Amino acid sequence: MTQLPPSGPDAAAPAAEAADGLTNGSGGAAILAAGIGCGALGVLALAADASPALNHLMSVYRPSGALSGVSTSAVLIWLAAWWGLERRWSARTVDLRRITLVAFALLGVSLLLTFPPVMDLLQGK
Repeated sequence: MTQLPPSGPDAAAPAAEAADGLTNGSGGAAILAAGIGCGALGVLALAADASPALNHLMSVYRPSGALSGVSTSAVLIWLAAWWGLERRWSARTVDLRRITLVAFALLGVSLLLTFPPVMDLLQGK
């Protein structure tokens, strides 16, 4: 019994990329890491606003308050995510549509979590 080759407009794309040695894993890693960093910023901003102890802990630079630690932590999370994903995906071809969708969803969550009326609603204020 013979096996039929895949059909459709995208069927030959991964094979062609693999034959040429071109992969998109590094780009996918950068896109998803950016989304993870954005999501971390939103979650940390909400947590620091809701918890006095975390707010104090995140106050790295007193004049800016917790925002200094929140943004610094989010940048460190972004860099760690980028480093880890780059190591895993650099030689792979990944589904950029799905990765971009997840990254934009994380960006949307971050925007909502840093919007004061949504923050107040989630905290019960």
